[in-house]
Amino acid sequence: MRYNFIAIEGNIGAGKTTLASRLASYYNAHLVLEEFEDNPFLPKFYRDPKKYALALELSFIEARFKQVREALARKEKLVISDYFFNKSLIFAKANLQGSELDIFTGSFTLMEWQLPKPDLLVFLHPNTEKLQENIRERGRKYEMEIPSEYLQRIQQGYLDYLERQKEVPVLLLDLQSTQYIQSLEDFAYLDRLLNKEHKTGVTRVAV
Repeated sequence: MRYNFIAIEGNIGAGKTTLASRLASYYNAHLVLEEFEDNPFLPKFYRDPKKYALALELSFIEARFKQVREALARKEKLVISDYFFNKSLIFAKANLQGSELDIFTGSFTLMEWQLPKPDLLVFLHPNTEKLQENIRERGRKYEMEIPSEYLQRIQQGYLDYLERQKEVPVLLLDLQSTQYIQSLEDFAYLDRLLNKEHKTGVTRVAV
């Protein structure tokens, strides 16, 4: 593997954790998984987004910052994470407005410059219907009522960000199959894709 730090990204239900876990096993890499299930604000946010959005986003950014910093401090040969720290800003812009967004952006700016960027960002891009199918299948109660409009807003936020940013090479996997990540057994093709030299910008591949 030519890279030392790979981040897997995508919308809610895209298959980030599944792919990151399988890649980490395949490459014998140090795996970093987002610790979201213990976040007490997440179920509350889905019930009352306006009330809990700021608390949720601030709690996430603090946890992500601490986790990524500690993982990279280990000086492992290869680190694979199932999230990119900068997702925090994408979700914040979708969920916050006015002074709350200003508060969040200030915290994000202070933290973001202290973390190394991934050598490669792999973005999983299924359509909204496939995201909803995956969400239903994994069965987290608090996710069941996520409206398609919200998923579309997050999806567009990601795509806009990825096209604008000029710091990290992006391999965008346009997922044609709902179960592509879940059923993936042969990593030969993906291994070839990941080991290519990816320059800054977005490389889109249909899989």
